[in-house]
Amino acid sequence: MLVFRQLFDPTSSTYTYLLGDSERGEAVLIDPVFEHARRDSALLRELGLQLLSTLETHVHADHVTGAWLHKQRTGSRIAVAANSGAQGADRMVAPGDLVAFGGRRLQVRATPGHTDGCLTYVLDDESMAFTGDALLIRGCGRTDFQQGSAERLYRSVHEQILSLPAHCLLYPGHDYKGLTVTSVEEERHFNPRFGGDSNVGDFVGYMNHLGLPHPKLMDIAVPANLRCGQPEAAVPLPDEPQWAPLVWTFAGLWEILPHSLEEAGRDVQIVDVRETVEFDGPLGHIPGAMLIPMDQLPARLAELDRSRPVVTVCRSGTRSAQAAVLLGKAGVSNVANLAGGMLRWRAAGHAVEGGVA
Repeated sequence: MLVFRQLFDPTSSTYTYLLGDSERGEAVLIDPVFEHARRDSALLRELGLQLLSTLETHVHADHVTGAWLHKQRTGSRIAVAANSGAQGADRMVAPGDLVAFGGRRLQVRATPGHTDGCLTYVLDDESMAFTGDALLIRGCGRTDFQQGSAERLYRSVHEQILSLPAHCLLYPGHDYKGLTVTSVEEERHFNPRFGGDSNVGDFVGYMNHLGLPHPKLMDIAVPANLRCGQPEAAVPLPDEPQWAPLVWTFAGLWEILPHSLEEAGRDVQIVDVRETVEFDGPLGHIPGAMLIPMDQLPARLAELDRSRPVVTVCRSGTRSAQAAVLLGKAGVSNVANLAGGMLRWRAAGHAVEGGVA
């Protein structure tokens, strides 16, 4: 079965797309963002998918790609357009190439005009296509820098994208109005730049009078993306917590497994956020745990030792996940949630105080 997720970076309004084959457990990412590599990796892990490749639709001017960072963490391959000018990729793709993940394929189509190296990726059954900045929802990428050409973009969109079946869903590289998806049929009729009875002359006149400002991050993003996201100087990977083996979740918080918490020992503060009746109830509590019910947590922050890591605990890991978020917002660093709560702790056979044997 095809796995599909549309992910978003609010800073640059960039969409990242995950496509996977659930039966074979393989996936690709289209246009990953550097700052969200941890998020994307968490989603892949939770869905049971191995990242094979990252694919770029073009050399971006508004964000730095996460391709290099994913490669460092997972060994995934980097694919970019052969004529993009980028260095450090594992595969330079060209029109007609196929990118495989499990039993599925993406076909590579050249759609230059925004940049020379713009690509559109079309799913094997032509049910969806990923257009980058060549075609946006009721719009398109600008053509006034990075080898841009309005004439080329007009031809690219009509010949390579709007020639797809009418029902084909189109997923853009960006959207600035909260829109997520369109279709070939919609864009043929309603795109004010390409649709209806417009011709190349109309399009060129439109694009030549956009008057857009210079992209704020262009001078940083373009050089970095020409290196596939690799930092210019040797730098360590983004910091990971060192006090225990933790897992970053797609929900956006660190979790610790019961055996890792037991191994961490007394270096960790355990904060149980259940009610007193639960703390002393049938499940018991972890030896040495501090009871601070959820509704008391904001008022009792001063009781925590800010120099020591904190693990939040509840019955199932649900309330304590929210407690971990609240502590993080309150400036408490090194916070993790006990995955599965007391239910998993007891099921794994770890020590408890009180409770029913």
